[in-house]
Amino acid sequence: SSSSSSSSLSSSSSSSVALCCFGSPAAATSTSRSDCDHTFFSSHRPTSSLWLRNLRGKPSATSKRCLATFASSQSGDNEVKRTNKKAAAGEKDSSISLRDNQRNLLDEIATNLAQDQYRNIVVVNGAGVSTSCGIPDFRTPGTGLYSKLEEYHLPYPEAIFELGYFRMNPQPFATLASEIWPGQDDGPKPSRTHAFLKVLQDRGMLRRVYTQNIDGLESLAGVSDEKLVECHGHFRSCSCTSPACRVTLTTSTDVADCRESYLAGLPHHCPECGSLSKPDVVFFGEELPRRFQDLIEADAYECDLLIVQGTSLLVNPVAAIPEWVGRNVPRLLLNRELVGDFAREESRVSAQRRKDEDGCSGRDVFLEGECDHGVKEICKLAGADWVEDLSKAHG
Repeated sequence: SSSSSSSSLSSSSSSSVALCCFGSPAAATSTSRSDCDHTFFSSHRPTSSLWLRNLRGKPSATSKRCLATFASSQSGDNEVKRTNKKAAAGEKDSSISLRDNQRNLLDEIATNLAQDQYRNIVVVNGAGVSTSCGIPDFRTPGTGLYSKLEEYHLPYPEAIFELGYFRMNPQPFATLASEIWPGQDDGPKPSRTHAFLKVLQDRGMLRRVYTQNIDGLESLAGVSDEKLVECHGHFRSCSCTSPACRVTLTTSTDVADCRESYLAGLPHHCPECGSLSKPDVVFFGEELPRRFQDLIEADAYECDLLIVQGTSLLVNPVAAIPEWVGRNVPRLLLNRELVGDFAREESRVSAQRRKDEDGCSGRDVFLEGECDHGVKEICKLAGADWVEDLSKAHG
């Protein structure tokens, strides 16, 4: 897809493949990613506009249906499409497009950044923050990970990240893991967008980053573990896949053994029971990390600015985060396309504006284009010291 839409994965320079665990929508971290119909939060704060009564994912009995949903969104469901002629010609677009009615709000956001008015910024990251690092997303035709999996002879591309298929045939994932395991020599480095997160953190404005990526680039950019929620897991630990065992391999020796096995392209086996083990990235049929559930309600309630970057907002529960922040909280989307609740809000505001000649300004700003260009524009508006800090953080 042309949108910066999926979670991304890390790769070595010799194999530029996307690095993200891309799964079925999920209802909650206490359920599997394919279990869409369970209530996530049973109550909400009565004085806030945070409505977390139900966290329902899109119906997706299988990963094929998730892919079908994505294909549908690409066929014309999004209101705003890219029209830049350079992009159509396959050239990188260095411009940022902004709706006229959103300019004042963007200026206000930049002013508040310059004056240190924000203290609880929540950021949602998708694959688009890492594509400039040489990490393609999953679904871009010809370059995305799913386009590169023919050699594995899978029944369908998503099977490589399905727990059931892995238990039957672990070799395809083991081969892929040898290429995408983060931290290998000549691997990708953080982008300007990752550096922007470090700037927000250093200025005391960042509350949390919810990343759908498993490339580890947020950490490499300097975002602290306390500020980071890796919604789809990571490679720093490994676990047994047997329901009867489920031991987590956390010792340096066990993790090193697991890593070395996968870097050699071989499946790893649990030292306790002998069953297959794998890195703690979230596959279809697996629960999301408990940390997501532990933090999201309070983070959404306290959020004073939401920034969403490089994502199609298709995979729940992360896709629902923009709906949970307060109704008066400004929301900033840095993306190639208008997506998710931002598209729905645009429709609502446009309809209201047609009824009211004075207009309805809304609370959203959509910076259409590449994430790196978007954060550069924001820093320029915030002032020379922001530009300098971004430059230093990006190295």
